[in-house]
Amino acid sequence: MRQVVLDTETTGLNPAEGHRIIEIGCVELVNRRLTEHRFHVYLNPDRVIDQGAIEVHGLTNDFLADKPHFEDIVDDFIRFVDGSELVIHNAPFDVGFINAEFSRQKKSPGSLEDFCSILDTLVFARKKHPGQRNSLDALCKRYDIDNSHRELHGALLDAEILADVYLMMTGGQLSLLEDENAGFGNVQDQVIKRISSDRPRLKVIQCNDQELIEHQQKLDVIDKASEGNCRWKN
Repeated sequence: MRQVVLDTETTGLNPAEGHRIIEIGCVELVNRRLTEHRFHVYLNPDRVIDQGAIEVHGLTNDFLADKPHFEDIVDDFIRFVDGSELVIHNAPFDVGFINAEFSRQKKSPGSLEDFCSILDTLVFARKKHPGQRNSLDALCKRYDIDNSHRELHGALLDAEILADVYLMMTGGQLSLLEDENAGFGNVQDQVIKRISSDRPRLKVIQCNDQELIEHQQKLDVIDKASEGNCRWKN
């Protein structure tokens, strides 16, 4: 399963008012493991950045003056996210801006939803922690994730932090088949250890009727607790 954790920074709050994307940051998860693949660009918005936005992310028009425009990177961006599940905190904001940028192209690629499915971690967090604050900073505090280096918002940094938050919210990072001292390399680069072809046949122990009943009861409990999202029942 390939997921891309995404964040953007913008010139303001509303793309309908002509505000533009000025930074995109993405990190890749494959089977819930971080890989080394990143997509990160700064963009020239061809418009003035709101002062309130500068106070949030620190990006200025002078810094972005020599950066590429969205049309220069749109094909690379689509190639990076195509076929993935996008993980975004407050997805309507980022998706709305990206789709607005798509619509400005001479040949619009359509909408982001044509290339990816989208998981909104804000919606997920509100269901998991109803009545509590669920900003990225609040979730970092709740899950004991260090974000002390986050003095200003930045798309790539926020995507990396969100990846940690997402993995914690959904049960932690898988490590069953991973050496405890291994790093987070590309999954494709991991060494595959194959079982000898001349090994004895494994003994298969069938479950009895009572064990089947108890197993189904446990799945029913998990399904109820996860609001119908028990993967083992699908």
